[in-house]
Amino acid sequence: MSDATPQPGMLLVATPQLIDPNFADTVVLLLDVDDDGALGVVLNRPSPVSVSEVLAGWSDVVAEPEVLFQGGPVSPDGALAIGWLSDADDVPVGFREVSGPLGVVDLDTPVELIDGSLSGMRIFAGYAGWGAQQLDGEIEEGSWYVVPGTPTDVFREDPATLWRDVLRRQPGELAWHSTRPVDPELN
Repeated sequence: MSDATPQPGMLLVATPQLIDPNFADTVVLLLDVDDDGALGVVLNRPSPVSVSEVLAGWSDVVAEPEVLFQGGPVSPDGALAIGWLSDADDVPVGFREVSGPLGVVDLDTPVELIDGSLSGMRIFAGYAGWGAQQLDGEIEEGSWYVVPGTPTDVFREDPATLWRDVLRRQPGELAWHSTRPVDPELN
C-alpha cells in the first residue's frame, strides 16, 4: 500500500494488523534511520503528567497540551524533545535537525537559549526503537504504513484523531483505511 522508504521526518502509521499494545493505532515520527536501525516517537499518546511536574523550566516553551507524551516503550524514564523552528536561519544551540524545520532539542540546553526560536516543542517520555532490519521486516509483514509527515502532525493540540487524519490525506486506496471500523466484524 505504501511504498515509501523510511527516513527521518516520515511517519509510521500502525496498520489494523499491528496489535502490540505499545503501537496499536499509533502514529510514529521517525527521527533517525540508518543501517543500525531506527528511532522515533509516538505522536498520539498524551499522558496525564504535565511538563511542569517533571521539567518545570520547559513548561512555558512546550505546545498545548502542556503534558508529556508517551514516546514509546524504550527508556520511558528518559525525555526526548522535538522542536519546530520559527525561522530556518535562526537555529538555536541544542537543536539537531531531523527534517526541514523539525529537530531534536537537547533538554540540557538552558531554556533561554531555545525560547523564542521555536514555533512549537513537545516532550516525549521514552521512544520507539528498532534494530538493524527490524523495521523493514515489520513494514514488509504489513504492520506499518510509511507516509510523509508534516510539522503540524507533531504539534496538534488534540492528537486523538491523528491516525485517521494522516491516513485520510493519503492518495489512492490508502485513504480508505481511515474509515475502517474499530471492530470490522461489526460492519
